[in-house]
Amino acid sequence: MFRRRPADNSEDLLVRLGSLTARARELAETQRSRVELAVALQRGMLPSDLPSFPGARLAVRYEPANHGLNVGGDWYDAFSLPGGRIGMSIGDVQGHNIEAAAFMGQVRVALRALASVTGDPGELLGRTNDLLSSLGADLFATCTFLRLDPAAGILECARAGHIPHIWATTDGRSGIDDSEGGPPLGVLRGVDYPTTRHRLTADGVFVLLTDGVVEGPSLHIDEGLDRVTRLAGITAVAGLDVDALASAVMKLAATVGHEDDAAVLVVGHDGGPARSAAEE
Repeated sequence: MFRRRPADNSEDLLVRLGSLTARARELAETQRSRVELAVALQRGMLPSDLPSFPGARLAVRYEPANHGLNVGGDWYDAFSLPGGRIGMSIGDVQGHNIEAAAFMGQVRVALRALASVTGDPGELLGRTNDLLSSLGADLFATCTFLRLDPAAGILECARAGHIPHIWATTDGRSGIDDSEGGPPLGVLRGVDYPTTRHRLTADGVFVLLTDGVVEGPSLHIDEGLDRVTRLAGITAVAGLDVDALASAVMKLAATVGHEDDAAVLVVGHDGGPARSAAEE
């Protein structure tokens, strides 16, 4: 006759359950610590305050994706350039982990450092791309860089695989930038990034954003960009504050249906008599 193996007694089961619970808590704490570190790294690398510029008003909104380990590498930046010009960048690093957050810092610092050598947006992206490619990292980043001369009413733009920015003017016109771009940064060395120049003939606003604001399972990117364009148009015509526009645009991130980084940089330009976003 076969004997059945005695079942573990209740004390053994409690010991095993306690061990599994402790292990689960340890893993959860490790994950939480990594998320907190990544978020702190992100925020520490982003500018705490935007500088003030004559003839321009800036506003920013940023929300990190800090659910689970889904932490990305979106960034924004604005800084002074020679001749009273303003340099502005926004971008998104591939991936959602602490490595993406660290790579984001490298890209932002590289853009700032190389802007002191060349302010031309296309050349700047090209040099940054070559630098990042030489590091041998497995990550890449999309980016838009704008150089604005408020006094002369000249806007220069270059894109590296990033979604286009949006413009609107006080005379009731608005649109999505259709300038030619290049591939993401860090993918292929020796790439040329074209610079598009616009002469501004009316006051208005520009909206730079990352795809976490306008794209997801619940919102197609075309619809998201159209919504931002409408918001920008209302703001420009009504003369509303750029902070209000930044807040309104950021609310779209809650409708995209996924948890991703979201960044918005709004620029209001007061360029002088009768200007618009017409290309030179």
